[in-house]
Amino acid sequence: MPKLVPAQNRSFMFVPGNKPRFLEKALGCDAHVVFFDLEDGVLPAEKPEGRRMTREVLGAPAGGPRRYVRVNDRATPWLKEDLEAVVQPGLEGIALTKVASAEDIHETSQMLEQLERDRRLEVGHTAIVAAIESARGLVNAVSIADAGPRVVGLMFGAEDYALDLNLGTSRVKEAADLLYARSALVVAATAAGILSIDGVYPNLDDPEGLIADTWQSRRLGFTSKSTFNPRQIDIINDIYSPQPEEIEYARQIAVGFREAEARGDASVAVGGQLVDKPIVLRALQLLEAAGETI
Repeated sequence: MPKLVPAQNRSFMFVPGNKPRFLEKALGCDAHVVFFDLEDGVLPAEKPEGRRMTREVLGAPAGGPRRYVRVNDRATPWLKEDLEAVVQPGLEGIALTKVASAEDIHETSQMLEQLERDRRLEVGHTAIVAAIESARGLVNAVSIADAGPRVVGLMFGAEDYALDLNLGTSRVKEAADLLYARSALVVAATAAGILSIDGVYPNLDDPEGLIADTWQSRRLGFTSKSTFNPRQIDIINDIYSPQPEEIEYARQIAVGFREAEARGDASVAVGGQLVDKPIVLRALQLLEAAGETI
């Protein structure tokens, strides 16, 4: 199964599965992963046509962003039809919505396995990004992340989570009311060694707010962020990439610590900061993400 590497999968964009113009443009966008949406982005009456259009775009020649489909949750009557429509060559994975327990992953994995066998696809090929969108899902996030080898990421569904908790409709102070949930999801995903994908920033005409929210997201430890709008992709990709000043400081740390080790010291001061092994390892990780070696 193709794994999602953080450095190569920083931005995820939702695209309505029933809008031909959006579907066509999505294959040439700068997002690293596209979620063709069959859930909230498509009204119930439009879902059959959305499945047909999504199936067609999945069959387009390879290239562009990785191709995932956001399917309806297990409690709806639509999940089975969604999977039957999209499990085919060209699909890398699904975003399973409103995941509340590991059982949601197990049941969906069984459905995927049967479809893969029936269609002579590699069993296990179809990955799952689990969307955490409720208090129950957040409490069970660790078991969901560990629910099977198909699970390659946890994604925070901020708006449905806020609905579940009866939070306000407007975000205040960089969504301080969502801080605990976002941090808990990062911890659960990191413990399982999978991606943590932050929710969307909903204000499309507030680039400063997007920048602040995305920086907060990265500082919380998220590996990636989602969006509905291609105008937000460049900001997300840039902020989630190692910054020049970060790279330079990481170089200083790596070189300084190497010299300290040569002297027999287990730590060294770099730029006024005491540096020991864990900080060095973080610096080396950043340099690796930036494609540099010391």
